[in-house]
Amino acid sequence: MRDVGTVDGMGEQVQRYLDHLAVERGLSRHTVEAYQRDLRRYVEFCAARGARTAGDVDDDAVAAYLASRSAATHDDGVPYRASSVARALSAVRAFHRFCLTEGDVERDPTAGVVRPKLPRRLPRPLTVEEMQRLLDAPRRETPAGSRDRAFLELLYGAGLRVSELVSLDVDDVDLELPGVRVLGKGGRERDVPIGAYAVRALEDYLVRARPELASRTSGSALFLNQRGGRLTRQGVTLLLERSARSAGIRRRVSPHVLRHSFATHLLEGGADVRVVQELLGHASVATTQIYTLVTREHLLEVYATSHPRARRAPVARPAARSSR
Repeated sequence: MRDVGTVDGMGEQVQRYLDHLAVERGLSRHTVEAYQRDLRRYVEFCAARGARTAGDVDDDAVAAYLASRSAATHDDGVPYRASSVARALSAVRAFHRFCLTEGDVERDPTAGVVRPKLPRRLPRPLTVEEMQRLLDAPRRETPAGSRDRAFLELLYGAGLRVSELVSLDVDDVDLELPGVRVLGKGGRERDVPIGAYAVRALEDYLVRARPELASRTSGSALFLNQRGGRLTRQGVTLLLERSARSAGIRRRVSPHVLRHSFATHLLEGGADVRVVQELLGHASVATTQIYTLVTREHLLEVYATSHPRARRAPVARPAARSSR
């Protein structure tokens, strides 16, 4: 993780910040790598403007960098989304605040920069019927199919992040309780209950399928790939997409869609938002509130199509004039 730019001064400052994220804050490797990508571009941009360290960066340089990201396009010519620009600003702002805390700089050049306004994007969960088709898609008679059914039941039944799923070890699962112990964002542990369907799928996988997939290098990993290694985030995503196609679901289904579906279906079933917050491992209930907006949209849709007085009122026709 040493490739953070071409300028030693700022590159070393960025590296100290990345080490801080990984060691002191306990962020995942995936998250740290995302910060690294954003900050590498930032360091190179500042170097082209003559900035050797974070202390050389002024407000104009930060504004110019954000303008360059807003005007940038992907390799296929598609412009960067506002969310990508906002994420870049978040990384840059966090880096400069770290430098200020560490005493490397005397002021934060990002303090006056306005965050790009983002359109509110509500998650689109699967319906209960779509979810059932997805869970039924894997061929359970094969070791790989048993594994796929087990991790799908766990993603949906416990609302796990994909990073949490692939980091699970066998000892993290308690089929007697039943539940799983999860290491979430920021190193926070939580115990999440699992339902009867997930318990049965995990029992089948652990007793019948995992021993066939295991190799000498499997260690304690819960979910294994065909070579006996720990299943990766990319592997889960590909297997999920394959199951979605088999289930006849035409839109893209990611692991996070299953997490959205978990939260939305709980709220639609009457669960308290604070309980859902704990189950999801959200540090703030404000993060969980977005799912209540989804269920409200569903509520309004059902109301508009079901209640007789919610439909458009008939247009009153003027009374015909009597002829004399």
